[in-house]
Parts: sequence; C-alpha cells; structure tokens
Amino acid sequence: MEQSESKCAVIGYGSWATAIVKIFTENGVRVGWYIRNPDVIASVREEGRNCKYLRDIDIDTTNIETSDDINRVVAGADTVVMAMPSAFTKTFLENLTEPLADKTVVSAVKGIVPGEYLSVAGYLLKQYSIPEQQMCLVTGPSHAEEVGMGRLSYLTVVGIDDSLRRCVARKFERPYIRISYSEDIFGVEYAAIMKNIYALAVGLAVGLGYGDNFVAVLIANCAAEMEQFLAAHDPRKRNICASAYLGDLLVTSYSTYSRNRRLGLLIGRGCTVRSAMNEMTMVAEGYYAAECIRHITSGSHIELPIADTVYEILYRNASARRKMRDLTHRLI
Repeated sequence: MEQSESKCAVIGYGSWATAIVKIFTENGVRVGWYIRNPDVIASVREEGRNCKYLRDIDIDTTNIETSDDINRVVAGADTVVMAMPSAFTKTFLENLTEPLADKTVVSAVKGIVPGEYLSVAGYLLKQYSIPEQQMCLVTGPSHAEEVGMGRLSYLTVVGIDDSLRRCVARKFERPYIRISYSEDIFGVEYAAIMKNIYALAVGLAVGLGYGDNFVAVLIANCAAEMEQFLAAHDPRKRNICASAYLGDLLVTSYSTYSRNRRLGLLIGRGCTVRSAMNEMTMVAEGYYAAECIRHITSGSHIELPIADTVYEILYRNASARRKMRDLTHRLI
C-alpha cells in the first residue's frame, strides 16, 4: 500500500507521539490522531502545534484528523501506533472496542503496564489477540525533542516478519532518521524497559555528588546487568553493544532530556520519591519498571544489584545515600 493511501492511527499526544505524527505527515502518511485532551486538539487544529508537548514544533495538519474517539481513529486505520506513556496504557485504551487483530500494531512505548507485570507489547498481544507477526516495535536511542527538531537519529524496527518491518520502516524514513532492523522483540523491549531503571540510578548518583568516573563504571555495570537479565529470560545471541541496547541506555543515562535521570537526580538531591514525582511534568517510566523487574526476578537466581538498589529506594524508603554507597562495593 502506498504511503498516501495508507492511514495510521497514533494513540497518545505526548512528546514522542507528536514527533511521530510530524514524521508521518512529512512522509505523506494520512494520520488519525487520538488525543484525549481538548486543549491539545484545539491547538493542533487551529495552530498546527501541540500546546503541551514539543510546543515549538510546527505540524502540517493537511493529512491529520484529530479525534477524542479512539474507535473512530482505529477503525479508519490499517496501522495503529501506540505512543502513550506505558503507565497510562489501560487509560488510553479503556474505551477501545474496535478489533486490533486485523491491523498492523506498532508499539513505540518503552515501559511496563502497571499491575500487569507485562511489557506494552506483551499486554497488547494478550489483551487484544493480536497475531505476533502483525506486531512491531520502534525503539531508539531517540529523544523526541531531537527527532522533532530534525536532528540525526537512529531507530530500530523490531518484528518477526521482515516484510512488515520494512513496511513500518518506510513510514519512519526521513533524511534525519536512519533505520536498522531486529527480530529480538523480547530483548529490545526489555532493554528499553531496564534502561529507564538504570538512568534513574545514574540520576541518583549524580544527585548524590558522584563524579564522571563513577558514573562511567556504573553505566558499564548497568549494561552487564541488562545483558544478564536478557540472557536468563531469552538466551538468543544478541549484540548488547548495538544501538537498541547500549545506545538507548547511554542516551537515557546522559541526556538532559531524560525524565528518568531527572527523577533520580531529584531524589539524590534530597527530595522524597513522592515529591520528586510530583515535580515531574512527564512520566518517568523507570518508577514502574523497577517494581516490575523486581517481581519478575523475585525468587530467581538472577542478581541485579543496581536494579535492586533503585527498587529499594523507590519502594522501600531506603536511604539513597546509604544504598548507593553499598552499591559501590559491588561494581567492577
């Protein structure tokens, strides 16, 4: 199907959803955009901008139909792109009655569905009976802010069907977007989930006053810990140094755009977990991921001292300074 003839539904109206819509419209893809916020709908329609996220980005609305009716948006699309915060997956989809089993479903979400102990792709496959060969993931490293500005970025399109991967990739191809491919759905998705926990750990360290030397060692150990987790649950051969794994970890750990790093930074500087989360303007996915990964590994032989440290601080009211000091003796 040609780009101009296909229609994509985009679910979500945050920074990443807005950047994706911008890419699609630049490629001539017709977009049905499900937006739950009436102010955002009005600003997109009247000004060609999202008044809440990526406010300085101009959006060509010629091929966009905005709606607060998810079923209307999904019914008219052959491809459905999930781009809402993982913490609000159920909220965004609660009124969905249109079937997804006959659609191409793309998850651009990096996180856990709270209360389900499932990744977003895992939840969608289970809840909506989507055949696995019709599911793709799109992952970074790619902060929405830079994609919105047209800065060179690299995406990985993940799925078990090569023709579907390439069809999805065509919708994302731009002069400033480079694309690679992978079949490792589990590994790529859980790497994207775990890197949020590790970015929180980096933020904690920086907030507590640790320097660049320690942060470099911490991130190296995070990569090793991530590789151990992935190998234990899906022991296929994978290159952990590829951009979808290590690259995503690095950008989330170092970037000033990283909300997970910022959450850790606030806690490290003395904020309580609750007050730090209240200060955040966007969702830090690592908060929910820490509890999920702890649940998954509970009772197993896998040791994840960095992820465990973040969990203890977030959920057990442990002292960030004491827990990070203890962690320093376990890193190599």
